[in-house]
Amino acid sequence: MAESVSVTRQDLEAVYRAQSRQVLATLIRLLGDFDLAEEALHDAFVAASERWPREGAPANTRAWLISAGRFRAIDRLRRKARFAAAQEQILDALHAAAPAIPEVDEALPDDRLSLVFTCCHPAVPADAQVALTLREVCGLTTEEIAHAFLVPPATIAQRIVRAKQKIRDSRIPFEPPEPSELAERLAAVSRVIYLVFNEGYSASSGETILRSDLSGEAIRLTRWLAQLAPEPEAMGLLALMLFHESRRAARMSASGELVLIGEQDRSLWDQGLIREASALLERALSTRRFGAYTIQAAIAGLHAQARSESDTDWAEIVGLYDVLLQTEASPLIALNRAVAVAMRDGPGAGLVLVDELLKNGSLRDYHLAHSARAELCRRLGRHADAVSAYTRALELARQEPERRFLIRRLAEMYGP
Repeated sequence: MAESVSVTRQDLEAVYRAQSRQVLATLIRLLGDFDLAEEALHDAFVAASERWPREGAPANTRAWLISAGRFRAIDRLRRKARFAAAQEQILDALHAAAPAIPEVDEALPDDRLSLVFTCCHPAVPADAQVALTLREVCGLTTEEIAHAFLVPPATIAQRIVRAKQKIRDSRIPFEPPEPSELAERLAAVSRVIYLVFNEGYSASSGETILRSDLSGEAIRLTRWLAQLAPEPEAMGLLALMLFHESRRAARMSASGELVLIGEQDRSLWDQGLIREASALLERALSTRRFGAYTIQAAIAGLHAQARSESDTDWAEIVGLYDVLLQTEASPLIALNRAVAVAMRDGPGAGLVLVDELLKNGSLRDYHLAHSARAELCRRLGRHADAVSAYTRALELARQEPERRFLIRRLAEMYGP
């Protein structure tokens, strides 16, 4: 039954943004093939664009899209098979195995968390696990994923193809693992979900720094994960996300400009999310079995509790980064520690550490490393070095609010 006959292109785009990843996850489960499901998703939205403006949107758009995609996929297979007997049996099995699509949306399972576990199966290489999940579950482009990993897009594309082949060849099921397998799968799944959150909290490119669809999806998946596997690190990961998410409203000005944490209006921080995150952090710490996400949540919690940047316990934050580096050595963590050292001991001490990281090469093409160096040089009065570092950061930055911020800093350095 149609609800309305006034379905516009903007309406269809809104449905795509809201439901396409859910529809794709279910189509992958029903069809058992990534590429076929992606084609089916495309076909379903083509059918919707043809029929909904004329007939009206169905009451249950997700069920309609899943049903349309599934049957169009079967039709596509029939055309390719040319009714070969063996392939006809496969198609008949697809028809028989696929359950009827429920009329009520609440009765439809949300298969995205199951799909995350499939993508992160131990048989799939670790680097390919993350790339595939970001692409298929969350809809990030190959370029966005490549930026997150600081590698060429062609490398990410190869990883995704390799992961799909492994899942198909190994007949990995599209379902959550057994309880006994949860622990070994939790680390990979958590890593993927956190990368999704990071892309939503600080987009790698585009006109806006915030993508609430991705960060919201990551938080929702982590809530499910914490219920499915109530491990300390799942609680720590959720706490970390919520602490960061609490600052969302203060991170951009009314005109869409980036606002650094030291300049944010802290009255805009969401105290409800901070309280929820603090409770989760306390539970995770009480187990004494926590890891990197819980330590990062503790750092974020210290920021959330401070009344101002100067009131922040930078000594404690540096100490937590020291522990974090022992748990998970990473140049990005080392960069964050260097900034914290600069806040504790002065910009000169921080600059020494940042220069060491840039000299090592792992962050040579990372715009935030050059931006951090520029800020420290500016505070030290090293005008020419600051201009050079800001210029290099601007060359590397792909996110428009970040680029405008760097341009403003350069303008300040050059004067009126």
